Amino acid sequence: MSVPIVELKGAVKEYINGSLRVTALRGIDLRIDPGEYTVIMGASGSGKSTLLNLLGCLDHLSAGDYLLGGDSVAKLDDNALSEIRSRRIGFIFQSYNLIPQLNVLENIEVPLFYQGVPESAARVRAEELADRMGLSPRLKHKPMELSGGQQQRVAIARSLVCDPILMLADEPTGNLDSKTGEEILSLIDELHAEGKTIVMVTHDDAIAHRAQRVIRFMDGKIISNTRNGQEAE
Repeated sequence: MSVPIVELKGAVKEYINGSLRVTALRGIDLRIDPGEYTVIMGASGSGKSTLLNLLGCLDHLSAGDYLLGGDSVAKLDDNALSEIRSRRIGFIFQSYNLIPQLNVLENIEVPLFYQGVPESAARVRAEELADRMGLSPRLKHKPMELSGGQQQRVAIARSLVCDPILMLADEPTGNLDSKTGEEILSLIDELHAEGKTIVMVTHDDAIAHRAQRVIRFMDGKIISNTRNGQEAE
């Protein structure tokens, strides 16, 4: 059996809100295997965004363990988590999170810069991904000179530049019209077909139907976990 990309064991996340202790995740056990396309759903406050932050090494567990590609990352300090994020995880955000002062190529290259990849090699990799995303005519444009769909294509290219083992998408079509959103979802479908492991948060049932697996959260717990329409283990 292959090593899971994601494995949570008794994952608990608590926050302190004034004098209150809020439990956002309540002992979650979850395994996501290589190449799975998983959608996370749930109402506001259900725990889905907390889960995505933990999977992306943007936050720490209060208890339990998180193995990413077989390696425990639950106890790593912030510097180590930053290194993990830059090398092993790709992010696609609803608001794109591009750097406004940089052009398309430079935005795509940013993760490689932090890894110390030579400029010439980074430029070749960025150009390849820009071409794949249909951005070749826009390489020197800055984010404000692009449409929303083009900005999201830049964000997807940036998320791929380090060849991550896990791709995380948070409402990636939330700011797009339906036609452009469909184009972005088709790109994500292609990445899944190529073997990428994808976890996406969405509130849209139509998007959920594209995924292999749908996990629904309520009050910090998994209440439904289906794979291809059947209850998953």
